[in-house]
Amino acid sequence: MKAFLVPLAALAMMILTGAPLCAQEDVVAGLSQDRIDITADFDGSDILIYGAVKRETPLPDGPLDVIITVEGPSEPENVRRKSRVVGVWLNTDVVTIDLAPSFYAVATTGPFTEIVSDTEDLRYSISIPRAIRSVGAPQTVENSQEFTDALIRLRTQRGLYALNEGGIRLTEQTLFRTDIDLPANLVEGNYTTRIFLLRDRRVVSLYEKTIFVRKVGLERWLFRLAHQQPAVYGILALVIAAVAGWTASAVFRLIRR
Repeated sequence: MKAFLVPLAALAMMILTGAPLCAQEDVVAGLSQDRIDITADFDGSDILIYGAVKRETPLPDGPLDVIITVEGPSEPENVRRKSRVVGVWLNTDVVTIDLAPSFYAVATTGPFTEIVSDTEDLRYSISIPRAIRSVGAPQTVENSQEFTDALIRLRTQRGLYALNEGGIRLTEQTLFRTDIDLPANLVEGNYTTRIFLLRDRRVVSLYEKTIFVRKVGLERWLFRLAHQQPAVYGILALVIAAVAGWTASAVFRLIRR
């Protein structure tokens, strides 16, 4: 009897929570590249993300929507607010955001708020604000949300955060594609690509793939030296600066002659 009640209870729980009993639609996707090498002359890149919807049942009723996100490594971030004190601009407040993606891009088939519900956005952390994790701010700081908004605004201006509504081309509710621009100031690490299929503003399928971003060549050597042997890196920087200064001085003297 217990063996019968356990799966029955699980089935009832899935119905009550609205969880899908089986995936009627699934994603088959690919990327134009899943590895990006950052060299000394790296000036950015772009990735083509394409795919199709695989179905084992007839096409469901209602429109299909797609959202694609690309998220870079997350790390804590201190956001400061400047205020004018006695005629001088000073940092007066600071809020530490627990985790903020170094890069976050969102592309959709339509207006974001029209194709996904707030509940699904909260559950999967799809939108840019939801991707930023900030537990709380000091009680002495008022309007702490302004600090998160400021971080989003600054990183959007630098090309690190982007929302491209209508940037996904969807054909016959089956084929889709979009391009994601990656700026030159990328942080090294693993970038997670997520593809959401949505119907009635609910996620019906999710696909994930990783993009590897690595420094190579001289950039990689300098990066590892700076983090693993900072003293040696500092001495090397001083030596290079001294040699460069002496060389420039010698060239200038030759020109004057």
